Amino acid sequence: MSDTTLPAIGKPLDRADGRLKVTGKAAYAAEYPAEGLVHAVLVQSTIARGRIAEIDAGAAEKMPGVMAVLTHKNAPRLKPVPAGPGGTSQSPGTEFQLQDDRVRFFGQNVALVLADTFERACDAASRVQVRYEPEPHATDPRSNADKAAKPKAERKDAPADAAHGDFDKEWTAAEVKIEETYTTAQENHNPMEPHATVAVWDGPKLTVYDATQYVSGVQQALAAALDVDKENVRVICRFTGGGFGCKGATWPHVILAAAAARHVGKPVKLALTRPQMFTSVGYRPFTNQRVRLGASKEGKLTAVSHTGWNPVGRYAEFTELVGSMAKMMYAAPAIHVSHRVIPLDVQVPTYMRAPGESAGSVAFEVAMDELAYAVGLDPVELRLRNYADQDPFDGKPFSSKSLKECYRAAAEKFGWAKRDPKPRSMRDGKLLVGWGMASATYPVHLFPASARVTASADGSALVEVGTQDLGTGSYTVFGQLAAELLGLAPENVKCRIGDTLLPPAGVSGGSSTVGSVGSAVRLAAENLIAELATLASADGRSPLKGMKPEAIAAVSGKLVAKDDHRRGESFVDLLTRTGKKSVSGEGEAKEGEAKKKYSMHAFGAVFAEVAVDPDFGTVRVRRVSAAYAAGRILNAKTTRSQYLGGITFGIGTALLEHTVTDHRSGQIVTHDLEKYVVPVNADVPAIDAILIPEDDLHTNAIGTKGVGEIGNVGSAAALANAVFHATGKRVRDFPITPEQLL
Repeated sequence: MSDTTLPAIGKPLDRADGRLKVTGKAAYAAEYPAEGLVHAVLVQSTIARGRIAEIDAGAAEKMPGVMAVLTHKNAPRLKPVPAGPGGTSQSPGTEFQLQDDRVRFFGQNVALVLADTFERACDAASRVQVRYEPEPHATDPRSNADKAAKPKAERKDAPADAAHGDFDKEWTAAEVKIEETYTTAQENHNPMEPHATVAVWDGPKLTVYDATQYVSGVQQALAAALDVDKENVRVICRFTGGGFGCKGATWPHVILAAAAARHVGKPVKLALTRPQMFTSVGYRPFTNQRVRLGASKEGKLTAVSHTGWNPVGRYAEFTELVGSMAKMMYAAPAIHVSHRVIPLDVQVPTYMRAPGESAGSVAFEVAMDELAYAVGLDPVELRLRNYADQDPFDGKPFSSKSLKECYRAAAEKFGWAKRDPKPRSMRDGKLLVGWGMASATYPVHLFPASARVTASADGSALVEVGTQDLGTGSYTVFGQLAAELLGLAPENVKCRIGDTLLPPAGVSGGSSTVGSVGSAVRLAAENLIAELATLASADGRSPLKGMKPEAIAAVSGKLVAKDDHRRGESFVDLLTRTGKKSVSGEGEAKEGEAKKKYSMHAFGAVFAEVAVDPDFGTVRVRRVSAAYAAGRILNAKTTRSQYLGGITFGIGTALLEHTVTDHRSGQIVTHDLEKYVVPVNADVPAIDAILIPEDDLHTNAIGTKGVGEIGNVGSAAALANAVFHATGKRVRDFPITPEQLL
């Protein structure tokens, strides 16, 4: 269905799973018990490139409780895992880990120790002796910039090179030019819950409890790698303790755990340590970005170019699409975007919250701030002068766009009108105070999803779908949506998710879950109502007997005539009288024709204040006001939570997070939360997250756009622009450090 004529929802209901989590009753992947559980511990390579000359597991194998030590010499053989969207592997690295003697990056898995306790497995793993024959390696992207090349695999919707208009002509004629290079540091995923897998075989059937963003993807990868029927693989993930992209792929450790469980004939648990999170599950790559903005003296953009490159593994690619925002954000007659990759002896990168737009907005929105100063315009006014009423790249109308309202609401809340535009003009005692802003955007994605909604004779309803909850509120919002559609109290609707036995859904990524799964839930609920209406119409004892099912609606837990709500009966009465314990409806949602007609994006505006100590160069974020327009909001509380989390991510990108590699060895030296600095409570100020009401009749069946990623877009740039306003020093290499400001 294309209309969104649902009654108003969006109430800030508490999380349905909140009590389970705060009382410790929510079971995560590593917490599932299994009789006779065997503990697995990985041994990882200590060189970046070469071969394993000799591996001696004799001492480890003789230790008490050790059941096996798997290496490339004796590990089960694995089948290839098919590529996923855009030609990227669904399980990058599985094809070689413990399969041959080659080492392709520092931290590659070279052995797996299995023992009856975790402590014994760790002790035995430390005794596995590996002698390597190292080969010259390259891990430094900066010193290999000349090797940047076009990606071998390109997404159809995101080619490596894209152009609109004649950039060279417009650039040459531009009256004002900004041409700068920006870099963003490698960032590593550090969700509260590290990756973990428990694998249990029962004859030919495999059950896996996994920390994942995609239970169906894990099922598909396991079936392929282990050469078993997909129907014999069940994947369960009731709760995920944060994902942010790293749990979207099925990394090799998941498949190794299942293969090891089959090898020893016992259940196996494999939980990654925090340091192993830095070598096993991808990361946001370092980016080098060149932005060129040509404009008139009045600030009208005439030429936009955004090019970038990032390192990838030699064995697999991942392109950080930093130019995505430049393609559609501002009106310009000529737009040019290009992406390149540099193959190195490193683990392949992966998706991380707002991939492409997050890192890309750092460069692009800082360049826009530089242009504002160059033409003497307020940064908001510059953006308004270049406001795009339709997608400037392909000419499609936006399905909806409320960005002007975002600028107005956030600027007003922040008090932007009081800003003195001159750098170093605002102070608080000795501290330099700076105000900066940036725009935000993120595209709308819709993946195929199925759902089942069941009404029971006890007055309750159940939503079932094979999606997953990353802590974002899936349990809550899908129950809330079904409750509204069925006219039930939210507490009378429960959700079952996170199981491949349920109707399948896509990956929880790209801010797609609510729109994709929610649309399927809506269709399932409507089909359920139709089933109940048909049942009532055919029942001679029903007040609705003989009515056409389409003339019957669900209101307050009842079936009623649309033209006379006094005529009807409750679900409970109908089901009880007809002797049915329950009735179900199913729905399937997929991308429709509207995507071909409209450009679909959520939009936002971020305003930030920082204070900089001129003696020490330290930056403190004082406050942030941000407004977002993201279609229909199903739950105001969980939505604000997502925006706050995204902005916090931006603080990390702007000021703190930086994965450091010792390029002499290829080793990541910031491989724990002592050395890899993430924002903590003391770094996060008061944040105003403003929800701009927006209806969209085109994005999906429920009119949503997605909120999980957009908070991480533009927030780092707003902080960087505030730092320039405070200090007069323009930093273009991120994160911003005290050394750069002194």
